[in-house]
Amino acid sequence: MLRENSKSLAIACASGSFKGAFAHGVLSALEAAGVRADAYAAASSSVIPTAWAALGKATELGVDYWLAGLQVLKQPNVGMSQIVLGGIAHFSPNKQLFEPETPEYFVATSAVSTPEAASETQGEKARRLGRRLLVSAGKKDRSWVDEHLQLAVFGTKLGGELHLDASSFDEVAYASSRMLHAWDIPAWIGTKPYIDASYTCLCPAMEMVEQGYQEVVAIANEPGTFYQDMFQLEAIPDSYKGASIHIIQPDVDPKEFGVNFTDATEEGLFAVYRHGEEKGREFINR
Repeated sequence: MLRENSKSLAIACASGSFKGAFAHGVLSALEAAGVRADAYAAASSSVIPTAWAALGKATELGVDYWLAGLQVLKQPNVGMSQIVLGGIAHFSPNKQLFEPETPEYFVATSAVSTPEAASETQGEKARRLGRRLLVSAGKKDRSWVDEHLQLAVFGTKLGGELHLDASSFDEVAYASSRMLHAWDIPAWIGTKPYIDASYTCLCPAMEMVEQGYQEVVAIANEPGTFYQDMFQLEAIPDSYKGASIHIIQPDVDPKEFGVNFTDATEEGLFAVYRHGEEKGREFINR
């Protein structure tokens, strides 16, 4: 089924805030089984764990990464922006991530493409817009995104504006994770405004096919249909442009373990991470 030594294997991980502990568990199980991809791709909360996976160190980072974020959340006057920025400051991978021998590494983001949206997403109206977009997502209304956002995938081996290196990593990592309704600090990459990948891409699986990879493991953080973005209009298929996409996802929603997007318990994070390891091993054994 899965060619461990394939020269065209990519692993793509989905967004999900604290629910991302599941994808991290899967990455650790794949790593323990000796599965080494030629490319790793991430969106939002999966950016740091996937970067460590690209270095072969997902297990080393482990569930402690998620527990550290939870401890920050328990402090007074701390929001999701502070949690993410703290995680980036303390857990950003070393410069080996950008070396030529390291697997290619990608991060999905949503580029803000109009001046009016730049003002709205980076200013005082951002939270209100974020709540409005959550309502639109429930109605499968993607009209605002179609008008004002563009998917942008940064990569360590790409050229031009989408090149990802040590100097831009922190900005790209934060931008990829900035949901407007709960993140109060604006996100810029260079001089350009960006917001969370999830508005345009929950998991860059098909994007890895577009980059030329012929086999993709796509890791979701929720059960059910795996959608391309939060507006749930297009599902990620198991085959795309002749390439195979293998989807790994939890048996139940992580909130059943006590882990939701912006809230979690220590016990829940351990349970979700272990469930990810379990599903990763199950995938290998298939």
